[in-house]
Amino acid sequence: MEQSYLRKILALVQNGELSLDDAVLKIREEPYTDLGYAMIDNHRQLRQGFAEVIYGEGKRKDQILGITKKMLESGVKTILITRLSEEKASYIGKGLGLAVEKPFFQYHEIPRLAIIGPVPEPAGRGTIVVASGGTSDLPVSEEAALTAQALGNKVVRLTDVGVSGLHRLLSHLDEIMSATVIIAVAGMEGALPSVIAGLADCPVIAVPTSVGYGAGFGGVSALLAMLNSCASGVSVVNIDNGFGAGYQAAMINRK
Repeated sequence: MEQSYLRKILALVQNGELSLDDAVLKIREEPYTDLGYAMIDNHRQLRQGFAEVIYGEGKRKDQILGITKKMLESGVKTILITRLSEEKASYIGKGLGLAVEKPFFQYHEIPRLAIIGPVPEPAGRGTIVVASGGTSDLPVSEEAALTAQALGNKVVRLTDVGVSGLHRLLSHLDEIMSATVIIAVAGMEGALPSVIAGLADCPVIAVPTSVGYGAGFGGVSALLAMLNSCASGVSVVNIDNGFGAGYQAAMINRK
């Protein structure tokens, strides 16, 4: 094990963030676990502050369950699974011996996302605001919001505040001005991040969605509009990538 890993483990023990027994387990375990169909990064949390996240789409339900069980065995307290169908979620909940409605296994139907284990108390230095242009953008904005919450951040949601009714957004100036980082989620012409960035004094993460009519080209128009934003401080993630925005916001908020 590299010296930097050892130093980080010892620092966590010193700060009371990791028990002595858990530290011994972290030192003894291999950097990764090979399940044949997946190689779990056991040291992701030590390197980046967050455990590995499971991408559910394209994986068989038994594979997701196997990865989840192994991560729990290795001491991971909170596991995030994105792009998870309701059918797979039900299978995993039963496989863990839990009903999906219990707090230990929370499945959120709109963003197709599951959180296993307790949602940590907010430990970030400020608030992450997640603003969605319209109700149709909720699958993506909720993926961003829940990702940020699962990674230990306070999140404030601003729903249906698109630029077609600017007064709705302007009624939330207090939340916008007090945010540490803002995630702006929008489809159609993708103007929301530029407007928000013109009002805020913090980084804005723009998330284009595939919501829109034919000329929107499945979110490409919104993506290009956001990439060409005239407002400073705007960064852009991929189309419908709420998870990527929530993760990036969490990293900004903990520095």
